[in-house]
Amino acid sequence: MDIYTFLILNGPNLGHLGQRQPEIYGHQDLSHLEGLIRGLPGTDPGKIELLFYQSNSEGKIIDRLEQAREEAVHGLVLNAGAYTHTSLAIADCLAWIQIPCVEVHLSNVWARDGKLRHQSLMAGHCLGVVAGFGILSYALAVQALIHHLRS
Repeated sequence: MDIYTFLILNGPNLGHLGQRQPEIYGHQDLSHLEGLIRGLPGTDPGKIELLFYQSNSEGKIIDRLEQAREEAVHGLVLNAGAYTHTSLAIADCLAWIQIPCVEVHLSNVWARDGKLRHQSLMAGHCLGVVAGFGILSYALAVQALIHHLRS
């Protein structure tokens, strides 16, 4: 039986989900995330270990990504928030640590105003992008990682 360790990493302002613009980001906070993921087939505690991290700081996010490499984490679910569109430093880190990663967004960034939100510096270093499904986007990303690692 394969046991996988996944890091669910969230960037700026995501520590206030449920309070921050719920019309865009939904009413659930990050505390709902583990229960949602654990409800998926094949994600019970004996099969995957979930690590959670949130920071508003670009440097701390990079430090945590590098630590994930040292820990031999099997997969990343990354919602870099606004850093998705601006942080070459985080993108460079994803490129060198080479951990399978799925980029996540709660909203459909391509349906939102502002061309800057339509650009991702992370996507080129990720297996794929899941966007627009609210907190369910994280669960879909975990399923994609499990599928990728098993195939």
